[in-house]
Amino acid sequence: MAVSWQRRDILGVAFDLIGCDAAMRTIDGWRRAGRREYVVVANPHSVLLCRRDPQMNAAVAQAGLTLPDGVGIVLAAGLLGYPHNGRVTGPELMLRLCDWGRGHGYRHFFYGGTAGVADRLAGRLSRMYPGLQVAGTFCPPFRPLDDQEDAEIVRQINDTRPDVVWVGLGAPKQEKWMHRHRSRIEAAAMIGVGAAFDFHSRSAAWAPAWMRRGGMEWAYRLARDPGRMWRRNLDSPLFLLRVGAQRLRTALLD
Repeated sequence: MAVSWQRRDILGVAFDLIGCDAAMRTIDGWRRAGRREYVVVANPHSVLLCRRDPQMNAAVAQAGLTLPDGVGIVLAAGLLGYPHNGRVTGPELMLRLCDWGRGHGYRHFFYGGTAGVADRLAGRLSRMYPGLQVAGTFCPPFRPLDDQEDAEIVRQINDTRPDVVWVGLGAPKQEKWMHRHRSRIEAAAMIGVGAAFDFHSRSAAWAPAWMRRGGMEWAYRLARDPGRMWRRNLDSPLFLLRVGAQRLRTALLD
């Protein structure tokens, strides 16, 4: 896909180090052109998953946009000398695009979450943003789907004529799902936003604004859910060590 900026390599992942406004303009361009693309919002854990999981790597490599989530990505960009515009988190992008899209007739479909979460999410966003067009919701079962079930879900989504399909399955499941369905879902953009479903439905607590501004959500989530988050956070120092090695290799080649 042609872009108007240079994609930047961080440990083999090509990032679009743009801000939220540029991301929304890009999505709107896809919509106007009748394109079907998907958006990955990647943090250090996602980058290391790409190194361990070939299917995840292929999914991220073919995304229309790969946006910088996590303060570690911004630190890496700075260390590597890349110009950047800060972070674009999934929860932030969801709120911004739902708000902005009201004036442009956007229709939103919410796919993911545990039972009832997508409905609560759609209801709360509709109250936050009067006039929001909710095309539909669907919470998939936590088991593999057979081909017939998958085809029926695709039909249900496409019948609602969405412009954006928000996918909240968690990494790497959501990236692989978008990759497999990129030519089948008739929407301008599928956007993998993970925990945004839980945060904006209030099924889980979102970090306070001051912690989000400081890039400290990881500490908040670790404190609230250490049993699940500690393994993921082990990836952060490993990620930065490998970025340091990338910087050294680049300096030696200059």
